[in-house]
Amino acid sequence: MTDSTISNTAIPTFSDFGLHPSVLEAVVAAGYVTPTPIQAMAIPKVMDGRDVMGAARTGTGKTAAFSLPILHRLMPLATHSASPARHPVRALILTPTRELADQNYQNVVSYGRTTPLRSAVVYGGVDIRPQCDALRRGCEILIATPGRLLDHVEQKNVNLGHVEILVLDEADRMLDMGFLPDLERILHLLPAKRQSLLFSATFSNEIRKLARGFLRDPVEIDVAPRNATAENVSQIAYPVPSADKRAAVVHLVKSRGLSQVIVFSNTKVGTSRLAHQLERDGVKAESIHGDKSQLDRMKALDAFKAGQLDVLVATDVAARGLDVAGVPCVINYDLPYNAEDYVHRIGRTGRAGASGEAIAFFAPDEERYLLDIEKLIKLKIPRGHLDLPAEARRPRGPRLGTVHGGSAVRAKRPQDDFFHKPYVPAPASSAVARQAPVPSAHSAQRRAVGVLLGGGTSH
Repeated sequence: MTDSTISNTAIPTFSDFGLHPSVLEAVVAAGYVTPTPIQAMAIPKVMDGRDVMGAARTGTGKTAAFSLPILHRLMPLATHSASPARHPVRALILTPTRELADQNYQNVVSYGRTTPLRSAVVYGGVDIRPQCDALRRGCEILIATPGRLLDHVEQKNVNLGHVEILVLDEADRMLDMGFLPDLERILHLLPAKRQSLLFSATFSNEIRKLARGFLRDPVEIDVAPRNATAENVSQIAYPVPSADKRAAVVHLVKSRGLSQVIVFSNTKVGTSRLAHQLERDGVKAESIHGDKSQLDRMKALDAFKAGQLDVLVATDVAARGLDVAGVPCVINYDLPYNAEDYVHRIGRTGRAGASGEAIAFFAPDEERYLLDIEKLIKLKIPRGHLDLPAEARRPRGPRLGTVHGGSAVRAKRPQDDFFHKPYVPAPASSAVARQAPVPSAHSAQRRAVGVLLGGGTSH
């Protein structure tokens, strides 16, 4: 493995890469002019056929850094033939989440729209049949999540024997989500002779160990310090009691007139509950988390991207792969238990060089998570004070009544006299009881014998 870090070399325009004219035409149409550092350093190496291990902050264009040279390298094999056999899978891009898979697919479609190359995407949580049809029609570039890809392999919907280029996107997240066994199974299905690329926001020791297993003499590209946060994202932390956090979100959104804000919660239940409560408070909100169907998640994301929502409440399923231009603010309603997730969360704002703001709430028992984050990013996050309207604060603790002699007593609930009256049988019940036959001695004796034989219960 090449341990040296490549120095950043300025590239004036995308035309300097020597991309295929059809690919370059799509790039220009997309409005791309100057490549980002990761693109400037990775694209030439991928075009040369080298294995690459690239790290950069989220929102710096890693997808284009590998998809553009892939399209370029596959163009000599492109064909307008309608036969699926002429469109085998030659490039496989693996991602940890459905959202990231769909984002990569949209980018590949955009970059390759002036070429005859076909692309497809497969991920779980949706009907598998349309995916089967797309695979049977043939595609040179396949974007997939590991689990759903293996489903298609077992059903013999896809053949990976012609793969020439493999990409692991957000590989560290794949390991965090337990995909290593699936990755190993997929690697054994691929030709040994291939180009392999690994792109991620961070390089952990586990990632380096994984890279040693399937990369050959890779070029290592690191354009940002590990776990560094973007300089164009301002950060601030507010001490807010847990009971006031929802009011704090409402106050910030309404007082600043914010829209398209992403709010992160740690649990699926908390995410759904918060979105519902924000709706009741007059804030247009929706939630996405792992228990929601892919259709519901895509509907929520589409509404958010269209500016129809003020707030998107999400678990860390959205910390990777959610690429929405112009997100002004990210709010950590709950601080993440894993400090590295903070870096990925706030990477949803300040993308493509735009400015952004990252706000964190922390209750007294959560300050230790904030200290872990500061230790990781090697930066002291400024503390602020948030003045909430008095009517927005929710009462905390037990409901108290009148204070007598300096001590609070519980407020008494209204009592219904019915529950303090002695029991009096209803007239109908008494009449039925008087009419009920008196059991004979013989029947009582039979019941006793039945109990002894296990046929009933003695009363």
